[in-house]
Formats: sequence, C-alpha cells, structure tokens
Amino acid sequence: MAITLTINGKSTNVDAAPGTPLLWVLRDHLGMTGTKFGCGVAQCGACTVHVDGEPTRACITPHDALEGAEITTIEGVAGDAAEAIREAWIANDVPQCGYCQSGQIMAAAALLRDNPSPDDAAIDEAMSGNLCRCATYMSIRRAIKEAAASL
Repeated sequence: MAITLTINGKSTNVDAAPGTPLLWVLRDHLGMTGTKFGCGVAQCGACTVHVDGEPTRACITPHDALEGAEITTIEGVAGDAAEAIREAWIANDVPQCGYCQSGQIMAAAALLRDNPSPDDAAIDEAMSGNLCRCATYMSIRRAIKEAAASL
C-alpha cells in the first residue's frame, strides 16, 4: 500500500504492507538507521521519533496511520534546543554504548521545546520512558541542564 509520509520536512512515498511499524519503514524501506530498535513493545524508547512534535514510539506506530502527520527523526531534528542538546551530550560524554542515544536526544529535544528550564523532576518525568543499559541517567540529566542553560 503506497502512501506519502512527511519525514523531516520532505514528502516521501512509501510502499509497505498495511500496519508496518514506522520504525521498519524508516530503517528498512528508507535506509534511515538513526532510529533504533530496542524492545519492540514501546517500553525502552530507543525508537523515539516526533510525530507532530510529540515523542512517539516508532516500533508500535503503524506507518499508515501517519499520512498527513509531520514525522521528525534523529536525522532531521533541528533547532536551538536540538543543537544545544547535541553539544551538551558531547561535552558531558553522555553516550557510552550509544544505542539508546537517538531516542534519548529526541525525548530531550521535546522536553526543552516545551520546558526550556526543566528541574530534576521534570527531566526525570520526561525521560522516564527512555531506558539506558549503560545507566547514563545522571550524565543525561546534567547534559539536559547544560543545554537548557545555553538556550
């Protein structure tokens, strides 16, 4: 079933079976491998993208439900908050194995867009759906605070 999706501001024709999760459309059909597969049941957040600006788990979101929506992936997230997060991530050596980081950055970008001065509780709540096997949670919190301070 062919549909047109708007991904990172660009209209993209996709021909995938109905119900195919967005994650597999991004990775397998479009070769956009920045969005990661983690648990496959929306529990770890590795596959977080933005759909109409909201953090969304791509592993459980059928692509054919997204026609007309604006999808943003780690390859396309931009703006002051996203740049501040990337710089703070590097400055704080946040990534260890790095596998969850695209989902973490997508969640952090949405947080700072909605709350440019989050306290610890707001950070913990916003990031609670994104798991990190390396337990870099304190580095993530520190990087988000540093990114917020630079905005």
